[in-house]
Amino acid sequence: MNIYVSNLSFNIQDEDLREFFTPYGNVTSSKVIMDKFTGKSKGFGFVEMSDDEAARKAIAELDNGSVEGRTIRVMEARPKEDRPARSGSSPFRDNNGSGNRRW
Repeated sequence: MNIYVSNLSFNIQDEDLREFFTPYGNVTSSKVIMDKFTGKSKGFGFVEMSDDEAARKAIAELDNGSVEGRTIRVMEARPKEDRPARSGSSPFRDNNGSGNRRW
């Protein structure tokens, strides 16, 4: 089961996230999501556990828990949804997207 963990301290690393869940069962992966431009944590991550029952127990016991002074949220991750292409116009492009804005 894939688990979403939010409101993490920006000091939490992948291994820290793994350690939170290990007492509940086998953790197959743990990943804190990092901003690709700054390299800093975005404050959320994902944990994958091989046993769904153990994952549900971890969710029930860790949700609303306090880690480094922050109340974390823990829930089953939802599948990533397809996002529609951005619509609307940019102030840097004309309506056909060519970038030839006329003032």
